[in-house]
Parts: sequence; structure tokens; C-alpha cells
Amino acid sequence: MSQLFETEASMKWNALRAVAVLGVAAAIITGCDNSDDGASPRPSDTPVTSTQTSPASATPSQDSVPAESSKALAAEKVKSAVEDRISADEKEFGSGVKSPCSTSSPDLFTAKCRAAADATSSAAGLALREIDGRAGFATLTSTARRLQTAVRQYERLGCATGPTAADTRHACLAPAAIIAQGLDDLRDGANLGLAGK
Repeated sequence: MSQLFETEASMKWNALRAVAVLGVAAAIITGCDNSDDGASPRPSDTPVTSTQTSPASATPSQDSVPAESSKALAAEKVKSAVEDRISADEKEFGSGVKSPCSTSSPDLFTAKCRAAADATSSAAGLALREIDGRAGFATLTSTARRLQTAVRQYERLGCATGPTAADTRHACLAPAAIIAQGLDDLRDGANLGLAGK
């Protein structure tokens, strides 16, 4: 009788152990199947290429909008400051063919051109201070520096003192022409700054 109980107990134990093993195996198989059908695709299903972008990179960042706005505001500020100065200098000295530094002007070799040259150099200096190393003002920067170089050359040659030597008078023509056109060129440079050029 006791042997019968032991056999039944052994059979129950073996049955329980078999059920437990099958349960673990089923859990493993189910887990594997879920990973295949789950949310994370296999790497071979979705190849990553250099043209794919993440959702975050597809939309502009919040920081880029204020940066663009600040650039536009800086360009407006520079243009306004330079324009105010140019307008005042134009009223006093004229520009282009109306400038005392025009190569056709009788005032080219006088203190009138020297005063116009100083004002133009000062306006160029103002432009450079307003730019203050900001990007997007390449034309205005190069124009302002070219003007200051021309004014220095005009002064170094002594053009405003009425030189009599033909070669000196001839050498004065190039910087004077740049100075005469300087206010217009500064205005063009300030306008191009609005376009980041």
C-alpha cells in the first residue's frame, strides 16, 4: 500500500515538474515571439541612411528663431545709425559729384575736401563700431575699411594743402574719388547688411 502511495506521489511530482518546465518554455517562447512582433523593429527591417532625420531635427529649434530675430534687429540698428550719420554728412558736404572731393571739384586740393574726408572717415569708423565683429556685414566692413585707407592716403600725400607737383596731384585723384563716393558706398553696405551680405 505504501509503495502505491510512493508511486502516486512520484507520478504527481513528475507531472508537476513537467508542467513547470512547459510553463517556463512557454514563457520563453512567448517572450521571443513578442520581441519579434513588438515595437522595436529589427535593424534589418529599417535601414538607417544619412538622409533620414529625427523628428527633432526636422523642425527648427526654438533657439534658432530668436537668433535670426536678433540678427535682423542688429542689422536694423547698424543701418539706422549709419544712415543717420550719412544723411547729416551729405547735407553738409554732399556726395558723389557734389562732394568737394570729387575729381572734378575745384575744392579737391583744399581744406573743404579735407573736412569731407574726415567726416567720411568718421562715418566709416561709426559703421565699424556698430558692426562690432558681428557676422553678416561683409560689404559694409570692407567699404568702411577701404574708405579709412583712402582718407589716410589723402592725408599722407598732403592733398588738402594744394600740392603743386603734378605726380602728387595725380596720386591724390584715386583716394579722393573713393572719398567722394564714400557716403553712397556706406549706405549701400548698410542696406546689404540687412540681407546678411
